[in-house]
Amino acid sequence: MTEANKQLINMLRRSLYDFDLNTIAAVIDKAFHPEAVIQLSYPFETLPGGPQGLYSEVLVPLAVAISDLERRDTIVMSGATDTGKQWVGCCGYYTGTFTQPWLNINPTGHQISLRFHEFYRVEQGQIIEMQAIWDIPELMMQANAWPMVPSLGREWHVPGPATQDGVMSGLRNDIRSDESLKTVADMCAGLANFATGGVDAMGLEDYWHPRCNWYGPSGIGTGRGLSGFRNWHQIPFLNALPDRGGIPKKGNMFADGDYVGFTAWPGMRMTVSGDGWLGIAPANQQITMRSLDFWRCEKGLIRENWVLIDLLDVYQQLGVDVLGRMQEFNKAKRLS
Repeated sequence: MTEANKQLINMLRRSLYDFDLNTIAAVIDKAFHPEAVIQLSYPFETLPGGPQGLYSEVLVPLAVAISDLERRDTIVMSGATDTGKQWVGCCGYYTGTFTQPWLNINPTGHQISLRFHEFYRVEQGQIIEMQAIWDIPELMMQANAWPMVPSLGREWHVPGPATQDGVMSGLRNDIRSDESLKTVADMCAGLANFATGGVDAMGLEDYWHPRCNWYGPSGIGTGRGLSGFRNWHQIPFLNALPDRGGIPKKGNMFADGDYVGFTAWPGMRMTVSGDGWLGIAPANQQITMRSLDFWRCEKGLIRENWVLIDLLDVYQQLGVDVLGRMQEFNKAKRLS
């Protein structure tokens, strides 16, 4: 079943690689259930038009802004959760020449990349749910239009897996999948020990490779090794959001060989306190967070972790309209 589900998504992926809108329309009509729930990152949110809204309200405008648009996947994996739900997860980026405005982001005239994490839930041969985060802040940075604080981590073109084997095909290796799932699940469970025992109680060294890479979203950036992960993400995150925790029964975790995927909409709940986060003053306001993740395990340890957080949604919950601030920011700029 997992291979058949990947083949269904591969049909969609191929159409988005060539990005012929007529072909995409036909594939969407075939691959998605007419009443599928489509959930995208801010400002799109849950699309009222379902699959047709995905086509007309999202993909067509993006293709107008980037006329030679194409999609490139670096990870494609599938599996079932512990409740039997069947998911396919895709990681990669959209690319092409940015020639027309999109979401009021000014075009650059140059090739751009727009990272995505997209998860599809499949039943009876059709997609019935899609959860996706596109790294819109990444595009804003490439257009020199990011109006918020600088990233602590490294901003760059995030690579695919070092092993170049992320696009999974063939029969699922159940033994390796189960081992990978246990490693990541145990690591995530250990994170909850911070509340009672601090950083040491989480036991991160037991789960992460010494040369691990944590590829965070634009606005946070990449951290190399546990020190990079702690300095550029974990310490500021825990200081500002000490009560963060998962929302029960919301998360979906599954594995495929060395790869583990996680999706939830949303997956965490927390209160912004301490000294604030991402330049936002602490408001003691509770927020939720969407984080869609991929891990790659190597010899029983996590070697790479791709993370996308819907940062625009976080800012929006706290009353900061990043896209509105960008428009004010752009008043001082002139197109060349």
